[in-house]
Amino acid sequence: MSAAAPMGVHPSEASRSSVAWQIALAGLAVMYVPVYWWAANVIWQTEEHGHGPLILAVIAWLFWTLREPIMKAPYAPAPLAGWPVFIAGLLVYALGRFFNVSIFEFGSQILVVAGGLLLMKGLPALRVAWFAVLYLAFLVPLPGPFVDALTGPLKHWVSVVVQHILFAVGYPIGNTGVILSIGQYQLMVADACSGLNSMFSLTALGTLFMYLTGRKSLLHNAIMLASILPIAFGANIVRVIVLVLITYHLGDEAGQGFLHGAAGIVLMLVAFGIFFLVDWLLLKLLPSRSAELQR
Repeated sequence: MSAAAPMGVHPSEASRSSVAWQIALAGLAVMYVPVYWWAANVIWQTEEHGHGPLILAVIAWLFWTLREPIMKAPYAPAPLAGWPVFIAGLLVYALGRFFNVSIFEFGSQILVVAGGLLLMKGLPALRVAWFAVLYLAFLVPLPGPFVDALTGPLKHWVSVVVQHILFAVGYPIGNTGVILSIGQYQLMVADACSGLNSMFSLTALGTLFMYLTGRKSLLHNAIMLASILPIAFGANIVRVIVLVLITYHLGDEAGQGFLHGAAGIVLMLVAFGIFFLVDWLLLKLLPSRSAELQR
């Protein structure tokens, strides 16, 4: 028994459409599987980009859950908009592959996927998949100059804030630049402790949370979005404080061992806890919007 074609669609048209989607997906696989394979063996092995596999899994899940809404979207191909976007994506991809620029390779996905949707289904399908398409941006590695420009100031402020907090509660701590001196120990706030990675990760997961909850209030969403970076910075302060206290009370070996990795888990738990708390408080403080959501 063969599967019935969608209502109003001739079986031969449905078959051609299915073949077209299969060709499109095969083309994407040929282009980007090598990029993902390289990332899995190189940049995703580092702490700075270790979130890559998780982001990729989220994107795959998003497109999988949207597959039926995309297929059910009105058929309205937009070649005038689709071809320029798609060709621009191919050019960016080609530049990235030729010059080994991973930012271009990953960034081209946004244009290629958006252009492909416009060509195959049109603007209605792109409206359905807009969040999944934009979420591809979280796979793009942060540019080196951008990371360098932010990491130094962030490390400085982390060390200053941690020193002031611990000194205020009675610990013998001081700081010189990004080096914290507590008791007999000296600890340098490394690049990984600047908080930039946690800001990036929390932004990715925070925006996903906002998309899934679908709050209707623009004010609610604006406050949630604006809170992500301060929350990530504050959570990173907690992480560094935990590491300093572990080193001070349990020794350098404990601070650099298993508990160092566990502090990263503490960071994300604290960040998510605060983020959910902000969402809950906003629901309480904006009751009219909460009631609208429940209707």
